Amino acid sequence: MRKVAGYILTPVFYLCFALSLLLFHPVQWICLKLGGYHAHKKSVDILNGLLVCCNYILFNRTEFVDNPNLPTGQPVIFVANHQSSYDIPPLIFFLRRFHGKFISKLELMTARIPSISFNLKHGGAANIDRKDPKQSIAEILKLANNMKTHKWSAFIFPEGTRTKTGRMKPFSIGGIATLIKKNPEALIVPIAINGSYKMVQWGMFPLRPFTAMKWEVLEPLATQGASIEEIVAMAEQAILKKVVEEQSH
Repeated sequence: MRKVAGYILTPVFYLCFALSLLLFHPVQWICLKLGGYHAHKKSVDILNGLLVCCNYILFNRTEFVDNPNLPTGQPVIFVANHQSSYDIPPLIFFLRRFHGKFISKLELMTARIPSISFNLKHGGAANIDRKDPKQSIAEILKLANNMKTHKWSAFIFPEGTRTKTGRMKPFSIGGIATLIKKNPEALIVPIAINGSYKMVQWGMFPLRPFTAMKWEVLEPLATQGASIEEIVAMAEQAILKKVVEEQSH
């Protein structure tokens, strides 16, 4: 019955998702031209709030456990596991106060996806070409410098790709090293994502309805005196512990 419901509800989900992207493409353009960065960011925040609401069309639960004690006004590197492309809107919306930017594939920026490509191009993301190491390093350095100058934050998925089973892949140091070296004062905050892989367990169609999904912002890591390798390992273990706990329930 769940899969039958998926066949019925998924077209409605995609219609609402697509309309949101189409509507906010010109809205983003207008906000950027007339109000600059802050107006553009506000439009992106609202868009991602709508994209989060699209989950309710599938009767999927989006539970976001924030950490209100995290300070603003300084860079934060949010380190998360990655289960599906639907991980991203809740991160942008619920943590909007941190001005978080993503390290994204260059193809997403050049694909001309309504709203998404525009935001990746103009919103401060690091758009990397995985086939060009020099370009990738330059983009991550630009993001790291913007974090230092503007007190922005960054979201990073050290697994490098999405898991299809919910089992975490090993974390790599990758772009984290550059961000930390340029922003040694940045807080390192793990985020544990659980259940979003189930939403796409049958592929892109149908999507799985009646799915519980959870994002939990954990406590900042105690990184003083730790090497970058140790910091990444600490983040991985903190997230893995939460993922295993949730999956055992």
